[in-house]
Parts: sequence; C-alpha cells; structure tokens
Amino acid sequence: MGVSRAAGTPAVLAVDAGNSKTDVALVAADGTVLGTGRSGGFQPPRTGIEAALDVVGEAVAEALEAAGLPGPGGARPEAPYAGLVSACLANADLPVEEQRLAEAIRARGWGTATEVRNDTFAILRAGVNEPRGVAVVCGAGINCVGMLPDGRTARFPALGRISGDWGGGGGLASEALWWAARAEDGRGGPTELAAALPRHFGFGSVYRLIEALHLGTLEQRRTHELVPVLFAVAAAGDRVASAIVARQADEVVALAVVALARLDLLGEEVPVLLGGSVLTARHPQLNGRIGELLAQRAPYARVELVSAPPVLGAGLLGLDALGSPPGAHGTLRAHFG
Repeated sequence: MGVSRAAGTPAVLAVDAGNSKTDVALVAADGTVLGTGRSGGFQPPRTGIEAALDVVGEAVAEALEAAGLPGPGGARPEAPYAGLVSACLANADLPVEEQRLAEAIRARGWGTATEVRNDTFAILRAGVNEPRGVAVVCGAGINCVGMLPDGRTARFPALGRISGDWGGGGGLASEALWWAARAEDGRGGPTELAAALPRHFGFGSVYRLIEALHLGTLEQRRTHELVPVLFAVAAAGDRVASAIVARQADEVVALAVVALARLDLLGEEVPVLLGGSVLTARHPQLNGRIGELLAQRAPYARVELVSAPPVLGAGLLGLDALGSPPGAHGTLRAHFG
C-alpha cells in the first residue's frame, strides 16, 4: 500500500480489523502516515484471540517495514512502536469484549497505551470532522453507534437476532431465500425471487439451490451474492422483494433514531452516516426510503454515505485521544483521499 514517509516517531498505531481484512497505519504526531500494512480477517470467535492478533501482527510488521523502521537484517524495532494503539475491531461487540481484546493487545506491547473500540466507530469517525454523529453500517450484518466530543456514546450489542437485529447482507439473503422457497412450494405468495435466486447459481429451482446449500456443494458464504439479485428484483417492481428492502430501510432508521435520542441529538443538525456494502451500493429504493423516513423522524439529520477507509477513522480517534491539533487531523485525512 502507498505510504508517505516522514521523520519522527509514530504517535498512533491505527488498526481497523474487519472480518475479511485488517488495515494498519503508523501515524506521526502531525498526522503524517509513516507506513501502512494489510493482512487477513480478524475473527477471534473462530480462531481465538491470540491467533486473531497474530494476523493483526502481520499488518503491523508490514507497516513497520513500509515506514523504514525495521533494524538491520529486517528485524523489527523494539516495541512499543507507537504512543497509542487505536484499534477498531470487528467482533468487539460488547464492552467486556473490548476490554478483553485491549488486555491482549497491551500484552503484545505494540503501544505505550491502548484503546479498543468496535469497528463501527472507525466508520463513524472517518466520516465526520469531529467525533459527533451517528453511523449505521449495513454490510454482512447491521450495527449502529453514535458519539459526542465529550466521550458519550450510543451503541447496540449487534449480535444478531438474539439482540433484536434484522438485516445486513446475511439477513437479506436469508429472508429472500425464505420467501422464494415458500413461493415455489405453495406456502407463500408468488415472487420473482423464486426464479431469480436459483438462476443466479445456474439452478432450475429453489429446491436445487436449497439442496446444494444443505449438502455443501454450494458454500453458504456465497449466499451474499444474492443480495444484488434481491435489489434487482425489487427494482423491477416485485412486491415481496420490495417489502424486504423496505423493512431494511425501516431497521436502519430505527437504529439511527434511537441512537440520536440517546445522545439528545434529535433537535440538532447532525450527520447520520451510512456505511457498509449494502448501503454504499446506493440502491435507490433502500437509500431513498431511508432518507424519507429520517426526514420524518429526525428532520435535522443530514444523511451522508461514508466511502473513506475505516483505518482513517481509527487514526483520527487516536489523534483525538492525544489531543492533536486540527492540522494533524487534516493531514491524516488528506493521505486517505
């Protein structure tokens, strides 16, 4: 990954660790990016915390090398590598999980101090000029956080159906399959999803698609490919598909409004940021309905899409914690475009 080299000791080791990839940036006190690195997904529920942090360590090592910090023979410099590790991590859904992950990162000695947050906070901070606003992320799953400059936050467990969540790419694909199966066998009403979903994978019926998923000849992870199909069917006017899209919009707005209310922001002009692959795909039906509903329930909210990389948000949160001047934030933001 491209870097801007500069003299000086890294002030922040910014980490954005998602389920599919991990990005790291070494940031100087003036906001200059000294080096960046990338590695695989961060999945402590599947691999355990230490193995998951080993993956983060690969990105850290790459960032050190890009910054020209390794010693003779390519050996790593002696830790700590930065004054503060600002880590925004997937699967840090509860405060107790953040605490456990922070303790594990401190044990690695990467920074003099360590702060850990859920990765949704990185998306929020990447999209605002100050730590004030609400972000709803709809990617594989769905989550929402809010924050204020005084440190107050709003958040949800975001653990799936057991914590009241609905939607995200996984939920949308599952819902579309549910309606398609019932349409094909007669338990539900007609929908074009019954033909479009299996056709995407080259099957002639929903039954054959279900069979392939159940027997493992088609990997479950590939069901995320059905989300664009769902939106295409909805855009063509299918009633069932359109209802699924409308429900997703309702869920996004419900999360945002509750977060705004918790932070006493319903009566103030404030950004509501939309992130994640489902929302940044700019589906007119989904994003249009979100805008309409927010205008009714939170009329002062400004709806914006976040396209900046989340590692920028992790870095900005680190500079916030260090009390860095605004110019440092601008320098860091400019690096990531």
